[in-house]
Amino acid sequence: MSDTMVPAEVIKDAVTLACRAPSLHNSQPWRWVADDRGLHLFVDPNRVMYSADRRGREAIISCGAMLDHFRVAMRAAGWRTHVKRFPDPTDRHLVSSVDFIPADTVTDAVRRRADAILLRRTDRLPLAAPPDWESLESVLRMALDNGVAHLDAIRDADVPQLAEASQLTDALRLYDAAYHNELHWWTAPFEEREGIPHSSLVSAAETERVRVGRTFPVVRHAERRPGIGEDLSQVVVLSTDGDTREDALGSGEMLSRLLLECTTAGMATCTITHLTEMAASRHIVATLLDRTGFPQVLVRVGVAPSMEQAPPATPRRPLADVLEFRPAG
Repeated sequence: MSDTMVPAEVIKDAVTLACRAPSLHNSQPWRWVADDRGLHLFVDPNRVMYSADRRGREAIISCGAMLDHFRVAMRAAGWRTHVKRFPDPTDRHLVSSVDFIPADTVTDAVRRRADAILLRRTDRLPLAAPPDWESLESVLRMALDNGVAHLDAIRDADVPQLAEASQLTDALRLYDAAYHNELHWWTAPFEEREGIPHSSLVSAAETERVRVGRTFPVVRHAERRPGIGEDLSQVVVLSTDGDTREDALGSGEMLSRLLLECTTAGMATCTITHLTEMAASRHIVATLLDRTGFPQVLVRVGVAPSMEQAPPATPRRPLADVLEFRPAG
């Protein structure tokens, strides 16, 4: 695997932790293969959302988030990672290959980021405004420095246009039976390993208070967060100069950094992708950026009530389903 072999249990623990990465409808479209040449991350074509994600772009973004989560987990375990992205042009499913060298030290900052992986949740409820946003924005920009993706904060005056773009996606998909069937399948109440559980969805009344969010099947909840009358979260956009598979993968890695930094700072987050799935709404988002580029993913950043009980973690597939060890030769 490398000049210094990494114990299998370390790999297993790191992949288990990295599987907490976000993905479209919690589809978890990834698999890892370990052999004598290293550790390899593949996108699983059987888990791509072909109605919501026809190009497979969001599946690659999800793999990018998984990759960065994995690197954080390995760094916290005392290993540095060297990544080759898309190392084999003849295999479109191979996203990256990773090998390792021991790290001299593990800093408290690295440990906090690894801890944040377990603390992060996708929060679809209304959020209060993040305090001292300018300082947090500066921290986020530093975390994303030298990355593929650019960070733009949507101005308050432009949020109504985002809301209109969100409504536009609903209108364009009103009679898209394949999309709605797919959405219902991934939000079915019987799934225990994947998909979005009903505890993580919002009621119709709660949806009305969040203007920029995907419309999911309606669930019944007692009205939550009555003290937050309207969502006041800050919406940020990750965009890229190009729109290639490399850009999508880099966006996912930057998304991971963004979410972990926000979680470490005590912020709640909600990843938003429906606005970049259709050309019309993606174009609207692009017009709100400070640069010419391709919006890849949006995130709401805000504050959840401190005394509120944290929602349960969404389910994940068993490790044996996502990690394979192949014998040498």
